[in-house]
Amino acid sequence: MASLSEEEEKYLRMHLLLTGICPRAVRIFFDKEFPPACLYTSLKKEYHKLFDLKMKRLINQSQWNLLFPRFPDVPDSKTFDVTLVTTLLRNLTPMNPQSCGFDCLPHPMETTPAADLTRIKYYRNYLAYLKNINIESHYFNTAWTDITDVCIN
Repeated sequence: MASLSEEEEKYLRMHLLLTGICPRAVRIFFDKEFPPACLYTSLKKEYHKLFDLKMKRLINQSQWNLLFPRFPDVPDSKTFDVTLVTTLLRNLTPMNPQSCGFDCLPHPMETTPAADLTRIKYYRNYLAYLKNINIESHYFNTAWTDITDVCIN
């Protein structure tokens, strides 16, 4: 079996951080905003706003089914992916975008929850659209620091 290059190893480390650790950190924040015991009631109260997000295709059908499962099931944040959680937080809480908006990497000095969620989204998108599985050391070091600062604090 061929060994991994240093750049491939960095890719795998970042991938594991973004898919294994970050979702847990995001969910902890989400559960503070929407306590699990009140999640169903909170979502029901925001039904019209959520339906508008579905019509705008910001929430897809499978995500909708997680938000409003068939009786007797109730929604559970453990089944929500980072994209859905981020969409809910941005649209159902008074979360304001950082100075550059929700779609670009925030300035390192911006440490609001909105900026932290944007960092996670930014780096997840970076990996998703990467043409190969190599990450240069300088980029990796910056990204790793940005992501771990969000997930650990």
